[in-house]
Amino acid sequence: MGCCQSKGADVRVNRVARWRSTGIVALRDAKLKTFPDEVLDLDRTVRTLDLTNNKLVDIPMEISKLINMQRLILAGNLIERLPINLGKLQSLKIMTLDGNQITSLPDELGQLVRLEQLSISGNMLTSLPETIGSLRNLSLLNVSNNKLKSLPESIGSCFSLEEIQANGIKFSEDSGLSGWISFDEILLSTYKDLRCFRTVVLNGALLLSIISKTMIRWGPLS
Repeated sequence: MGCCQSKGADVRVNRVARWRSTGIVALRDAKLKTFPDEVLDLDRTVRTLDLTNNKLVDIPMEISKLINMQRLILAGNLIERLPINLGKLQSLKIMTLDGNQITSLPDELGQLVRLEQLSISGNMLTSLPETIGSLRNLSLLNVSNNKLKSLPESIGSCFSLEEIQANGIKFSEDSGLSGWISFDEILLSTYKDLRCFRTVVLNGALLLSIISKTMIRWGPLS
């Protein structure tokens, strides 16, 4: 018994040492139900945290200690909400939250000023916070398979935004997006500030390419 315990302790020590050395914490498919304390203890060391396909429900407020983290991957869990101090993760560039049970995003999302990619498909979102417009470096937004009816007008301030993926979304008639699926005359007045916009993927069927503010090209997804 003592020998087995000693080996288990050695494994944990070696694992933490590897995390500190590489800055990469990968705990996919580890059957985790709670956020590992040993990860939080790494503080500034973590650059990438991947907890894909576990059974996490809550993300602790202490995650804000990982201030140098650039990639946060929490896909395939049971997460219902994100901590309100999420905005303290000022180094974050990529956040993947696909396949959870998230119903809303905190306003503090807008504080993630270095965020380049946000993927939150397959959740239960009914809206996005207006503060998303503060994400001036955001280039990819994936909100597919949620319960969204519209996008906030502030998204027009995301000057680096090149692609929105919105498969499985039924936008309301006054959202400024519903017509993008059904007719050729597209009104961009709601999102007129999206000067850098490149592609919109809607329902996996159409690719919309905005060449300029006045030129629009339709074509099938390859």
